[in-house]
Amino acid sequence: MPPPSPAPWHDVPRGRVAGFMAMVVGMFMAILDIQIVSASLAEIQAGLSATADEASWVQTSYLIAEVVMIPLSGTLSRMWSTRVLFTASALGFAAASALCATATSLSEMMVFRAIQGFVGGAMIPTVFATSFLLFHGHRRVRMSVLIGLVATMAPTIGPTLGGWMTAKLSWHWLFLINVPIGAVVATVVWRTMDIDRPDPTVARSFDFLGLGLLAAFLGSMEYVLEEGPRQDWFSDHTLRLLGVIAVLTGIGFFARVLIGRAPIVDLGAFRDRNFAVGASMSFVMGVGLYGSVYVLPQFLARVRDYNSLEIGETLFVTGVFMLMGGPTAGRMARHADLRLMQVLGLMLFGTAIWLTGQLNSQSAFADLFLPQALRGFATSFVFLPTNQIALGTLPPSRVKNAAGLYNLMRNLGGAVGLAVINSVLADRFALHRLRLVENLRFDTPAALERLRMLGERYGAHGGDATGQALRQLERMVHRQAWTLAFNDVLMLMALAIVAAAPLVLLLDRPRLEPAAEPQPA
Repeated sequence: MPPPSPAPWHDVPRGRVAGFMAMVVGMFMAILDIQIVSASLAEIQAGLSATADEASWVQTSYLIAEVVMIPLSGTLSRMWSTRVLFTASALGFAAASALCATATSLSEMMVFRAIQGFVGGAMIPTVFATSFLLFHGHRRVRMSVLIGLVATMAPTIGPTLGGWMTAKLSWHWLFLINVPIGAVVATVVWRTMDIDRPDPTVARSFDFLGLGLLAAFLGSMEYVLEEGPRQDWFSDHTLRLLGVIAVLTGIGFFARVLIGRAPIVDLGAFRDRNFAVGASMSFVMGVGLYGSVYVLPQFLARVRDYNSLEIGETLFVTGVFMLMGGPTAGRMARHADLRLMQVLGLMLFGTAIWLTGQLNSQSAFADLFLPQALRGFATSFVFLPTNQIALGTLPPSRVKNAAGLYNLMRNLGGAVGLAVINSVLADRFALHRLRLVENLRFDTPAALERLRMLGERYGAHGGDATGQALRQLERMVHRQAWTLAFNDVLMLMALAIVAAAPLVLLLDRPRLEPAAEPQPA
């Protein structure tokens, strides 16, 4: 049975509006938990008796499992209904979170985090689909603003919130906080969101082989992208093996969904030109969103030696200006052509990243205020029109599946972007360090004077003054090389974001009303 057409705002019962808000809270939890552990990995590592490299799997296992569920959510929503899928997802997420808090070893944590990411991953695209099925017109724009703020705020504040909770309580509360919230969300959604009916024909024709190929393809690819920069890519045997598995299962998966009678994921949405372009922009948006959230904290930690709380205090301005930009973008969307709004958003976002890329080794809050404020303000001007462009021209029956593909593209953009960022960072750091060392001549008056001053400083405390002075000089070279490498990466990101703007020329004007269902031949 096709989903019902969206009702006017005044015809949407208050209970369903409350239920939708509960779904947004659930989506916030699922996205937040990607990044909430990032500032607390050292504490989790100590609690689980793991090494620093092993602790990274606390994040990686979640991401791999989540990226498999996101495209699968459309099929499950049609098979079980929105209410059943979201309620099961929220309850499963809460239960898996409780298990994560009880983990005593890395292997247990990896299993529990994978379960958490898999069951929680269904909440993200389901919220996007529901906003298009339940609302329309300017009310849909308001919901898109809300979703955009939540989807972009969650990864931004995740490290700050996680660092604060770990410092004040313990790392276990990063997971325990999800238990009561997940239970409340599940209860409200179950009581209010009976908006569609399950389709038993989907269950009877469920493609288990396609599911296996999908899981192997996305899981292997995500692993390669996550671990590649750390393991020097395909010089590592495991990465070579998983790279081959990703290619072979990817070929099998696409062959299956293109010729199968009941594919596990329907790629037909890509025939809609606006969806194809919108999904491509979602990929670019993933690069910009996750890349910017990753690069600046890395600079503050490696170059400025900030702890997680200091990083959070420095970056908090981005979230403030996100909240300010959302309502402005919503009002503009009611009157402006969304294609022009998309270009404006990309240009503002790219400019913000370019301004960020003017770092020096002493850059602090005052230097970063303007680019962070502009990036936060611009986020809604990118996110809102991209949502409408990608999903606004599709008939309601195709929205659920398309929402999963749309969100998958954003996550893949983040994964590919971070892999490229880490590789470029390592290469540019090595290059800049080599050039700085080559140009560091000790026979110049400036270099000799600097060494003399450092020697006098360390000589006053006894010990090997010359050796300590040289080590301090090495640390200065190290910080300067990292600063130049971060600037290179930020410039590359800005170029990629601005280069996506011409895609707007391929778009039809997005609608705020639902598209008509295709008529049977």
